[in-house]
Amino acid sequence: MTLADAAIAWYDTNARDLPWRTPSTTPWGVLVSEVMLQQTPVIRVEPAWRSWMTRWPNPAALAADPASEAIRMWGRLGYPRRAMRLHACAGAIVERHGGRVPDDLDQLLALPGVGTYTARAVATFAYGQRHPVVDTNVRRVVSRAVEGKPDAGPATTTADLVAMASLLPEDVPRAARASIAFMELGAIVCTARSPKCVDCPFHDVCAWRLSGTPLPAGPSRKPQRYAGTDRQVRGLILEVLRHTTGPVPRQRLDQVWTDEIQRTRALTGLLEDGLVEPLGPDNFVLAGDTPRAEVQQLF
Repeated sequence: MTLADAAIAWYDTNARDLPWRTPSTTPWGVLVSEVMLQQTPVIRVEPAWRSWMTRWPNPAALAADPASEAIRMWGRLGYPRRAMRLHACAGAIVERHGGRVPDDLDQLLALPGVGTYTARAVATFAYGQRHPVVDTNVRRVVSRAVEGKPDAGPATTTADLVAMASLLPEDVPRAARASIAFMELGAIVCTARSPKCVDCPFHDVCAWRLSGTPLPAGPSRKPQRYAGTDRQVRGLILEVLRHTTGPVPRQRLDQVWTDEIQRTRALTGLLEDGLVEPLGPDNFVLAGDTPRAEVQQLF
């Protein structure tokens, strides 16, 4: 039995019941889930995904609304530029593909905000194609099971894609299922710090386990601190703007954080990222909340 066969057999019994995996989920639903799941736990994504899909069940519905509504709906998921990218992506899908998420890998890669991983994930999980879909979980599984290493490093490389491609069955539908199976295995069994080796379908053949190599001294990626960072201040500013439909005076935003230097830096970053727009010298709105002609550059 190959690693892919073992992974598929395990997945068929142990896969989590996630809404974007149901047969009725559209390619748009898969795309939205993949963007939301970037650096965000499933438990936080699931309710947000359901709300998003209820309001915008297809790209045309999202493209018809201003970008500010996407930022508002994004709520507290974090990294809100993803909402802007999804909005831009929806517009491109409507303009270039008649509102249908393309099934061609090159066309997916050409969409705004869609990178190597997301394009392959949509082509594989939405359209059942044969592509190596490699995220942190997959790289860790392959690194341990095949190469005998405890971890695979911080970023996906061409070598990672080649390694994963070599493990996929030639049969296209099984290859697509193997891709999601490897990913799920890394997410819930072959985890970074507490792998459940006794539950792993690769238990008897895993090169890393058989070598007796211990876990590394620390995870390859240290958890990112949030409290007191510019990310927190940015979030507080956006929270005020999300709950306001009109211009918000600078004085109101100044109340969210006492450190003026950090507060100004966070606001400047939001302006540079295009998430917030100045309206006059001392008022601000979410991007898309006002006609472009009225926007004046402040910084």
